[in-house]
Amino acid sequence: MVAAHVLDARTPEGRLTWHAWLVEGRASALFAVLAGVSLALMSRRTSARGLAARALLVALWGLVLGELDSGLAVILTYYGLLFLLGLPFLRLRAGALFACVGAWVVAGPVISQVVRPHLPARGAASPAFDQLGHPGRLLSELLLTGYYPCLTWLAYLLLGMAIGRCDLRSRSVHTGLVLGGLAVSVLAFVVSRSFTEQPWVLRRLVPDAGRYGDVSTADAFVSAVSGGLHGTTPAGGSWAWLLVVAPHSGTPFDLLETGACAALVIGLGLLALASLRSGLQRAVAITFGAGTMTLSLYSLHVLLRTDRFWPPEEPSSYGWHVLVLMTIGALFVAFGRRGPLEAGLSRVSASATRSRDRCPSPWERPPPPSGRTRPDR
Repeated sequence: MVAAHVLDARTPEGRLTWHAWLVEGRASALFAVLAGVSLALMSRRTSARGLAARALLVALWGLVLGELDSGLAVILTYYGLLFLLGLPFLRLRAGALFACVGAWVVAGPVISQVVRPHLPARGAASPAFDQLGHPGRLLSELLLTGYYPCLTWLAYLLLGMAIGRCDLRSRSVHTGLVLGGLAVSVLAFVVSRSFTEQPWVLRRLVPDAGRYGDVSTADAFVSAVSGGLHGTTPAGGSWAWLLVVAPHSGTPFDLLETGACAALVIGLGLLALASLRSGLQRAVAITFGAGTMTLSLYSLHVLLRTDRFWPPEEPSSYGWHVLVLMTIGALFVAFGRRGPLEAGLSRVSASATRSRDRCPSPWERPPPPSGRTRPDR
């Protein structure tokens, strides 16, 4: 995500850089899929009320960060709403959740294509407090017209929840995530590109794609959109846009390709960790401790992107961003501390859980018995 924000996306000749090709669209998709994994894991010990309180605080904190002049489209308010949308699915097991992913990868983009032409255009890059004066417009932005539209991004969250419901200690699960993620991502990319190269598809795309430069040929169109759109396809554009695979386009092929890449990355991480001895696992946990406090470090990254710290568009600052974030994460884990924002959210969530009524929410999943639990099949 830092690379997507800081490094140049294009070479001086206008070609997409290799790192932009690697991370654009995939970094934020992984962020959302991991949110689903976290939601599934937290639901084992936290009530739906506690999770809702956590989600609302994250959304509110996103509005705070949206007030900063960072030049970024801050994801956290979308992230909080996405958590709320995931609560009704807490009682589902892995198989049902994977089925929901398959359905929503198609249904979400179709609903968006139908509804967005009737909604106001996006107001700003990041939701901020001034938008609270127009709650309907803010909600339409968060759900459909924004940079990370929750209606389509629910597919990522459900995918993460399905992964989180699996037995993450199982080598077969690790291998399935790697092979399945690789196969689906490649298939989605190849099928979409084969459609995009068809003259009848290109004829329908070109009238809406002039904003991306010269798109008179299939290669030119692919080059123009490969750097990413801005969360959605053009409102009111041709239905042929649903055949495109491009970062932040929210099409079925985009959701499939980036979601599968997220599953691949998670599977590779689990495989790598499982192959290490316990001593080395501790060293890895410290080295990559930044992963335990992503909310705190993402917020710090947004702060560092303001002019007060580093110039927002200075690619040479990339190494410093990574060094600062990785070092802080490693120190917190080495000393057994949680990130400040994570610790605060946990206290609020625990308080909401303790104060819940005796009659649980219908969204709540009963806690698993102690000891090793039977994996979902």
